[in-house]
Amino acid sequence: MDAHTGAAAEDGRAIRFTGNWREYLPIAVTNLLLIICTLGIYRFWAAARQRRYLWSRTHVIDDSLEWTGTGKEMFIGFLIVMLVIAPFLLFFQFVFPALIARGMQAEALGVLLLFYAALVYLGGFARFRALRYRLSRSTWHGIRGGSDNPGWAYGREYLGRVFLAAITVWIAWPWLATELWNERWNKMSFGPLEFDARLDAEGLGWPWALIYLVPLGALVLGFLLLGALGLLASGHANAVASIGFGAIAVILFLVAYLAIPLMTLNWYAKYYRKAAAATSLGELSFAFEATTLQWLGLFLGNIGLAIITLGFGMTYWGYRNWSFMVRHLRVYGTIDIGELTQSTTHAPREAEGFADAFDVGAI
Repeated sequence: MDAHTGAAAEDGRAIRFTGNWREYLPIAVTNLLLIICTLGIYRFWAAARQRRYLWSRTHVIDDSLEWTGTGKEMFIGFLIVMLVIAPFLLFFQFVFPALIARGMQAEALGVLLLFYAALVYLGGFARFRALRYRLSRSTWHGIRGGSDNPGWAYGREYLGRVFLAAITVWIAWPWLATELWNERWNKMSFGPLEFDARLDAEGLGWPWALIYLVPLGALVLGFLLLGALGLLASGHANAVASIGFGAIAVILFLVAYLAIPLMTLNWYAKYYRKAAAATSLGELSFAFEATTLQWLGLFLGNIGLAIITLGFGMTYWGYRNWSFMVRHLRVYGTIDIGELTQSTTHAPREAEGFADAFDVGAI
């Protein structure tokens, strides 16, 4: 059954979203206008305002969540990131061309590799810090989450596993991604309870393999069709052959731009369902029930909304994504509120500026 504290949760759901788009509309409109008027600077305060609304409309068991983060700390986090990243960009912009101009190609390649390695490391660091920050600013019954781990080691783990994935042409990614999930969540806690993530790659290999097998199959089919068209062309059916070549081009286009993204989406849908089931918090366990088609509906709905509203609908993407996650999340088990104590983990002063700079989510 769904999680409870002794009394059954309303409508049987331990976690539910109670917001609606009409209620959110004034927030979306004023956020957009203020972002435009401030040339983008207000977006940090807009994000904090959006989260306060979304968290407050997310009811977990017998109480709503509360977001305690502020736009100011998000802005400060962004400035810190700019100070960190600026030297990397300046170094690459000026040193790399200078080495090339002096004929030092090997040294230039070394600088380039170090630059990208630093970006990958900071990307992993950003993921860890974003999750840590958001847990530290999310409260339930006045209890918050967080972590005492600063995330430097996770950045190294992330860099190493991305390197291993790259040298295997990303074939090993399902196994490496599960290790990264465990590494990140096992460093987190909520109140006195620690997360326990035991995700493995069982059942994730074949869905990932399809991302490789389908384009390979398309190439084989393409060669077979080309062979058949070659026979037709030898029989002076050049018009038919031309039409056939065009059909092959269309098929390959559809495979590249539709089938491969769909299979990737299918893998991530399976990955998140399995990851949720493999993660627990004390006596609480989780499930995430979104299917590939439901994920596809979310993404196509976001794109369609943005097109129909001439871009204004993008202000609803955060609302739609959050409500989607909550609607498909399930929480099971029991929790004794009387035994919960406030988290003693470090509450970082800066926000997830690195995650914002690298455009990654907390999950």
